[in-house]
Amino acid sequence: MTRRTGRRAGQQAGDAMAPVAPEVKAAPDTVTAAFEDFMQAFEAFKEGNDQRLSEIEHKLTADVVTRDKVERINKAMDDHGRLLDELALKKLRPPLSRGSRDSGHDGGHDGGGDAEHKAAFEAYIRRGDDAALRDLDQKALNAGVSGEGGYLVPPETDGEIGRRLAVISPIRALATVRQVSGSVLKKPFSAAGFAAGWVAETAARPQTATPELSELSFPTMELYAMPAASQALLDDAAVDIEVWIAAEVDIAFAEQEGTAFVSGDGINKPKGFLSYTQVADSAWTWGSIGYKATGVAGGFAASGASDVLMDVIYALKAGHRQNGSFVMSRRTQGEIRKLKDADGNYLWQPPARVGDTASLVGFPVAEAEDMPTIAAGATAIAFGDFRAGYLVVDRVGVRVLRDPYSAKPYVLFYTTKRVGGGVQNFEAIKLVKFSA
Repeated sequence: MTRRTGRRAGQQAGDAMAPVAPEVKAAPDTVTAAFEDFMQAFEAFKEGNDQRLSEIEHKLTADVVTRDKVERINKAMDDHGRLLDELALKKLRPPLSRGSRDSGHDGGHDGGGDAEHKAAFEAYIRRGDDAALRDLDQKALNAGVSGEGGYLVPPETDGEIGRRLAVISPIRALATVRQVSGSVLKKPFSAAGFAAGWVAETAARPQTATPELSELSFPTMELYAMPAASQALLDDAAVDIEVWIAAEVDIAFAEQEGTAFVSGDGINKPKGFLSYTQVADSAWTWGSIGYKATGVAGGFAASGASDVLMDVIYALKAGHRQNGSFVMSRRTQGEIRKLKDADGNYLWQPPARVGDTASLVGFPVAEAEDMPTIAAGATAIAFGDFRAGYLVVDRVGVRVLRDPYSAKPYVLFYTTKRVGGGVQNFEAIKLVKFSA
């Protein structure tokens, strides 16, 4: 267990040992063990931060040893949290193929068509033999072969990549995801509803105003990865090629997507919610994202630091607020952990049980490392109903093109996916800006 010692009130700084930061030990065998270590780290953090705040209250400054201790514990919490996330991700990854599941699970039998497609796809990946895939395309009368070459990945592999992205990319997990068969999704939107009015029993009924519909366009952009494998690896029957392709592609896709959904400029990539025009919430208009300022450039206000969090929460309408989530980087979350309310309670709370997320003022917190860190003028915190506010558009199908010629003796697997994204409801997302 982690050892912690406390400095009692009234003791001199040199008379007692300061609590030490919990060390991140060897990776625990279970998610539960990692969660227990995380909670121990949080208790140590609260003790150290309470001491820091007490020193500031009595001496107007915190002892340098205490400040360093709090930062060490804060970093240890980040390390514990990262380890917990990795273990939870590993636990949540489903088996790639339905046929490989345990016999006790539901859906353990593949349909004949899926099994035939899987076998044909494996023959193409391992040996470049596309005869079986061509036969399947002729039987089904579909467009499995594009003009530039390449074949659709079997449903099992396609589904696995999608699920892993939902876990790794926090914005994808929070947003609405639509699948389309074309290159662009067009969405009509009415910024104002129908007009209505009161009228006397016998008064005339003039025509009321009709809402104007605007069109939002979400083009899909091409995201690609091109892993390589030696022919010896492909000849090894013990290697599950589909699992290997998914493992190579999912992290690369997730990292690119995560950045684009937050700050992408919309040029050959999705447009991130931070790339839209940002205005003070008091001057908000449709087409822009409103923000609340902290009052201090690069930090929180010295008095009432948490007030801006309440302001941004209640800047949303009730219908969006009840589905709201905070989005911030791990470093920003480390600063948020130090904040208390007027009654001395910490605003940030750890997850109540394994599998839950941390909360801030009762709302879930999603960590997105692509969010800016706290700096002058940075919008480092977002709060909103991302399900209503942000739309991710996937064009159905992940496509793989086998290339044994360009990089001999390696075989390249040119893997592509078309993804788009953008804000679909501009009043459902608000930002916290660290500015005066």
